[in-house]
Amino acid sequence: MNTDNDNTFENLEQFLIHSEKRAFIMARVATRDEDVALDIVQDAMIKLVSKYSNKNSHEWPPLFYRIVQSRINDWHRRQKVRNRWRSWLGNDKLSSQGEGFRDSPLENKSNENDQLPEDNTSSFEFSEKVEVAVSALPLRQQQAFMLRAWEEMSTKETANAMKCSEGSVKTHYSRALSSLRASLEEFSL
Repeated sequence: MNTDNDNTFENLEQFLIHSEKRAFIMARVATRDEDVALDIVQDAMIKLVSKYSNKNSHEWPPLFYRIVQSRINDWHRRQKVRNRWRSWLGNDKLSSQGEGFRDSPLENKSNENDQLPEDNTSSFEFSEKVEVAVSALPLRQQQAFMLRAWEEMSTKETANAMKCSEGSVKTHYSRALSSLRASLEEFSL
């Protein structure tokens, strides 16, 4: 009798397994802090399961990434307030962002042995530069780029996840692409 419910939770579990690494990297790029990124992803997963497991599986991606983006926005708001207090208190040299930006515990290293060492080096260098370039983008451009280009969400799904209009998504995405092209032109073919 519970086979539908069991099947739903299996599908949800598979969705979360598939999405956790990408969500983690999005959060890590946005916060530059692995611990915060892990907390954001964990909170988003818990909220999706507790509040939205009854939704159709095709609704999960925009809902999940909306939760992730909301958590990222909340973190940035809190940081802005904390940084304001730090500057008022004369502690403006304190950094709220950790240096733990590399070596994700969720990263999959299985493909490294499939390439030649020189390919790994250039691939790693490119990946590192892309991550730095994306993290340098304004937050809304990061979100639009990662959801559209990386998660391959439609403009409508991205707008839903970001809680903005489709026109805003197009603008943020276009600006992100322009900035990334300029930042990464040394790698263009």
